[in-house]
Amino acid sequence: MAVRHKRSISVPPELDAQIESEAARAGMTYSAWLSEAARKELKIRAGLEAVAEVEEELGGFSAEEMAEAKDWAKKVVQRHRSASGRQPRAA
Repeated sequence: MAVRHKRSISVPPELDAQIESEAARAGMTYSAWLSEAARKELKIRAGLEAVAEVEEELGGFSAEEMAEAKDWAKKVVQRHRSASGRQPRAA
């Protein structure tokens, strides 16, 4: 069995309700959902730091590169939403 550390946290009631709902929808415990959300946030931060390092070393991305990246990200999000049955958010 994996080692776990217990923590006591405080969250606003509306956030608590959202987490509980999302965890149930995902078939996860509240704690597992929070852990997964934290992992995702840490991956995002690491990715942003890596991009900043590349930009520092090689210079910023061109407008064309940014447009390509936005198109790629949009397609990935659409595929994810299609696979999960989620509806797109209004922009």
